Amino acid sequence: MAHQLLTIEVTRLGAGHARLRLTGDLDYDTAPELIDAVAELRRDGCHDLVIDLTGVGLCDSSGLSAFVVVHRAGTGPVRLTGVSPQLQQLLDRTGLVELLAVDPSADGGLREAG
Repeated sequence: MAHQLLTIEVTRLGAGHARLRLTGDLDYDTAPELIDAVAELRRDGCHDLVIDLTGVGLCDSSGLSAFVVVHRAGTGPVRLTGVSPQLQQLLDRTGLVELLAVDPSADGGLREAG
């Protein structure tokens, strides 16, 4: 199976809110990209974040670690949406489901500012 590069599409949803839509693999090589993207958004004043994982094919332990780093470094909520059954199982088994907000909807309850 070929490694898929990670792309991160950022949508600012209003004052302090943003959605990051990930596509590809979230693994050892790409997890730092997520951490950097979230750090940049936080520097710009976005503290309420939704991370849409609908397009993520693979999330390994480095991806899980990135979620923890993003959560601990924040001053506002981080919600995961579009979580696959396999990733949900990993979150459940590792106990991260207790730490991270996991929303079954694809938008995490945030709508684009119009």
